Amino acid sequence: MTTTNYLKPGIGNGASYQVSAIPWASSSVAPASGSATTKFSFPQVTRFFTVKNINPTDVPLRVGFSQNGVTTNGNYFLLASGESYSGELKIIDLHFMSHTGDPVEFSVVAGLTNINRNEISNNWSGSVGVG
Repeated sequence: MTTTNYLKPGIGNGASYQVSAIPWASSSVAPASGSATTKFSFPQVTRFFTVKNINPTDVPLRVGFSQNGVTTNGNYFLLASGESYSGELKIIDLHFMSHTGDPVEFSVVAGLTNINRNEISNNWSGSVGVG
């Protein structure tokens, strides 16, 4: 008798990061003025993502991995108008905020794995440098 064991993709499964990713994209997003944040929650764990500040005027965009990171703790990076960042990181959420309080448009493209987002609890927000 032959039995087949199927193991679902998990956070440490290297093959999930070697295959082509499932595309995900959003463009022309403008966070509200002031201290409001915008959160993107991906349906699965990412293989990679790219964020681009597409604002026509020079308004820096804060990008972080937790709401506290972009609002309170200084755990974010800035993208000036026209700048982009690409990272091969396994995340489930990205948080954005205008650095000056003025609205800022940006776009996001990501490649998703088949790993369920529940495999990462809290989107690393308890980690040093994140939240």
